[in-house]
Amino acid sequence: MKLDWKPLREELANWGHDGRVIPVWWRDDDAIEATPELARLANLSQALDLPVHLACIPRDVTQGLVQAVAQSDQLIPVVHGWAHQNHAPQDAKKAEFGATRDPVIVQQDLTSGMEQANALFGARLCPMFVPPWNRFAPEFLAFLAEAEYQAVSTFLPREQAFAAPGVTQINTHLDPIAWRSTRGLVPPEQLIASTVKLLCDRRLGLADTNEPLGYLTHHLVHDEDIWEFTRQFLSELRNGPVSIWSL
Repeated sequence: MKLDWKPLREELANWGHDGRVIPVWWRDDDAIEATPELARLANLSQALDLPVHLACIPRDVTQGLVQAVAQSDQLIPVVHGWAHQNHAPQDAKKAEFGATRDPVIVQQDLTSGMEQANALFGARLCPMFVPPWNRFAPEFLAFLAEAEYQAVSTFLPREQAFAAPGVTQINTHLDPIAWRSTRGLVPPEQLIASTVKLLCDRRLGLADTNEPLGYLTHHLVHDEDIWEFTRQFLSELRNGPVSIWSL
């Protein structure tokens, strides 16, 4: 796959000329078990020297996944809902933690997710909550700190640095999968242009300049084009003036 990285390289050069550094991070969703795709993800992460925050579904995590995480310093487990089940009304967008759910049950699921993930991963666990489908009702945000989460991650630029007292908002911004059409790779020129705009807005003060730039993947459904774009894209970022974000 031959791509035109010139627009991104020029924007990264602008950051370098200004003496500024871009914090970046990588999140990958829907992990349950150890698979060849997970091994490929870990190997790519190692080659790029960029850790992956692995969003694991706590109810269904297998011991194989626990062992895979233990064997790779590159995989950082985070909590991905409780069961990744849709509880939204039939005519609404999918959500496990939507506004129609009973707050008491929501609190129970948030606590269960943290307790189960802690039991599975121990000190390796990053106390971040990733709601399935990137949807989380605002009225439940206060429950996160009570369940001992320190961060929450969804999609698109954040509106504020803290989602709730004691809970940092750390979003992702670029997803290479065309979910609503082919489920293959989004046109690469579109992804590159989107990244340039995200970075330019930060550099010019039009967006939160301190928000880490987040790349979102789903290793279980990648085709070869998505894997290759991911490799090239993250390599380009790593060659720029970036730092690796961690909680």
